[in-house]
Order: sequence, then structure tokens, then C-alpha cells
Amino acid sequence: MPLLFDRKLSAIGLLGFVLAVAGCHSEQAVSLSPEKSADVRVKTVSAITTDVDKKTFQPATVLAYYETEIRCKVSGFVAELNVDMGDFVQKGDPLAVLDIPELRKKQRTLDARIELLVAKEEGAASGVDLAEASVQSAKAQLEQAKSELGSVQASLAAAEAEFDRTNDLVQRGSLQNRILDEVRKKRDSATAGLGAIKSAVVSAEAEVAVAVASKAAAAAKLRSAQAETKVGRGELDELLVLIEYATLKAPFDGVITERNVNLGDLVDGQLNAGSDSLFVLSQIDKVRIHIPVPEMDAPFVQRGDSVNIRFPSFASEPALAASVSRIAESLDPKTRTMIVEAEVENTDRKWLPGMFGEASIDLETKVAVNMLPSRAVRFDESGQAYVYLVSEDNTVQVTTVTTGLDTGNEIEILTGMVAGQRVIDGHLKRFTDGQRVDPL
Repeated sequence: MPLLFDRKLSAIGLLGFVLAVAGCHSEQAVSLSPEKSADVRVKTVSAITTDVDKKTFQPATVLAYYETEIRCKVSGFVAELNVDMGDFVQKGDPLAVLDIPELRKKQRTLDARIELLVAKEEGAASGVDLAEASVQSAKAQLEQAKSELGSVQASLAAAEAEFDRTNDLVQRGSLQNRILDEVRKKRDSATAGLGAIKSAVVSAEAEVAVAVASKAAAAAKLRSAQAETKVGRGELDELLVLIEYATLKAPFDGVITERNVNLGDLVDGQLNAGSDSLFVLSQIDKVRIHIPVPEMDAPFVQRGDSVNIRFPSFASEPALAASVSRIAESLDPKTRTMIVEAEVENTDRKWLPGMFGEASIDLETKVAVNMLPSRAVRFDESGQAYVYLVSEDNTVQVTTVTTGLDTGNEIEILTGMVAGQRVIDGHLKRFTDGQRVDPL
């Protein structure tokens, strides 16, 4: 019986404890409910119109001042490999030499052909000399025939005169007819001799004409031989140019940044699009800083504008000071950015092609803009900027804004709000349109 009584007392005590705890929680819930319904206390800031040095902060990449992919124009086997990755070379240094047996054999064939053509040319020249001698000989024979013609004509004239005189004496009976017959024979002989010598003159003139024609033919043959020799030499010169391509030379001073060929490799000289280069040569004693500037800032960039570049590799060092050297004057339609370049001396080869950094370009000085603290500007998943405007009745308006200059601590507000309007400062809580807040 006492045991049953004790159990009842224990049950009553436990029930009382549960009711007491429940009562405490109920009182706590009642006391907390007013706080849940209270307006969120926030700190507000306002956009302020201020004069700032307009800058643009953009990614920067170091590029070699010049970079070229070296390929070969002829096919052959790599016989000599004179450089490797990281080697510094000077303009004209041989990088590699190819063994080109087919071209060498063709060179020997062309050399032999040119020797043959030169021999033919010399033979044709001798033919011209021989034809010239024949012309001179024929002309001499013609002159001799003409000289003999004059002598025969004189003899005939004398014979005619003697015949006339003798005939006159015979008519007067002073001489016998026998003497006239002798004189007539002498005259007729002279007449026949004149005909023969005239034929000789005509023949000599013909010989001269033949000799002159032979000389012209020999001269034409010489010109043909000379033309063939010239063509052969041209083919040889063209081949020698190709043979020179078998020695790959550095086009400028620089460093070998890639070597994609090994000793003994067969190199294809077809220069097909997309074919691998044998070497990549970069000039890095001076480098280019490549900066893509967005469309919003592109119109304000000028040659000579100050540029400061910081590199994560040298985070503890001061920014690299430079100036805008050249401007693309055109935007890439895909990225809507304009390429700006700055040149930097790099004699100690500190800045390596491919290094990444951040560049700030001074665009304008003292421009009046509306600025907000960076912590008061939010960005959604798509990158759209917005702020929490606080109206006069302390309700929130989620407002989309367009941003401009970003100094790191402050952001320029281009559209969406005006100077003097209140916005919620940095806050972990998300707010909705119409939500009431309690500004501090």
C-alpha cells in the first residue's frame, strides 16, 4: 500500500514538472512574438556626387613583343638541331638544318645541264664567228671579181679601139685583111672575158648574201643557246633558294619558347593550314601588355594615358607603371571590348609572356559622378546590379541600377537612383519590395 502511494506521488510530481516547463515555454514564446513582428533595423547610406579620377580596371596579359611560329618550306629529315627550349638566339642564327637528298640530286642534275647548255652556247658563238669569217671572205672575193671586171672592161675597150683603127687601115688598103681578123679575134676574146667576169661578180655577190644569211642563222642559234642557259640558271637559282630554306634561321633576336621537332624527324614542307610549327620564337626584351577595355570605357582611352599594372606573381611589389602605346580603334563584336596595348621594357626578362594581372587606366580627371559604397550594391545571379532603396515611409524598394566606375571601395551609379536617396548599407539579410525597415 505505501508503495502504491509513493508511485502516485511520483506521477503527480512528474505531471507538475511537465506543466511547469510547458508554462515557461509558453511565456517565452509570448514574450518573443513581439520581436519577430518588429521592423528590421538597418543602416542606410546615400549616393553622393563627388569628383573622381575616372579609371577603368581591366584584366591584363603579358605578350611577347614579337612571336613567330617557325615552319619549313621544304621537306626533309632533321640533320642538325642547334637549339632547344629556353635558348636565346640572335637574328640569323641557324636553328636546325634539314637533309634534303632529292633537292641535292636535282641540283647536281641542273649543274650538269647548265654545263651542257654553256657548251652549246660556246659552240653557237663559234658558229657566229665562223659565219662572220665567211662573210668577210665572200666580200673579199666580190671585191676581187669587181676589180677583175674593171680590168677586163679596160682590155675590151682597148681591143675595140684597135679593131676600129685596124679596120680603117684595111679599108684604105694599108693593111691586109689577115691582120684585121687577128684583131677581131682579140676583141671577141675580150668580149667573152667580160661576160665571164660579170658572172663571177654575180656569183661573188651571191656568196656574200649566203654568208650573211649564215651569220644571221648562227646568231639566232647563239641567242637560243643563251636563252636556254638563262632558263637553266633560273631553275638552278630557284632550287638554290629552296635549298637555303633547309637551314632554319632566327628572324629576330629572342628566346625559343617551344621546340616541336627532334633530330631525325621527317619534316613536311607543304605548310598546310594547322600544321605544327617546328619552333616558336618570342622576343621578350620588350613586352606588350594586352588590355581588353569594355565598350563603356573604350571611347575615353587615349594614347599616352597612364597605366598601372599589378601582377599576383609580384603582389608585394609596387604596380608597374606604363602608358598606352596603341589602341585598336575597333571593338570585338563578340566581346564588345577594344584592345589597348602598353609597351614595357623587359631587359631583365622579369615579365614573362602569359602572365596575368590587373591594369588600371587613367581615363579622365575630376569627373562629377554619383558614388555609393561598394557594400551597398548587390548583384544577382546574372550579374545585374541592384540596391535596396528606402522610401520616406521606410519601406524597401528593390531597384535595378546601372553601374560605372568601380574604385574598389565605391561604385559609380549611372542610372536607377539619384544623389541623396537612401539605400540599405551592407547587410546579410535579403529584403523584398514593400518590406518595412527601421533605419538607424
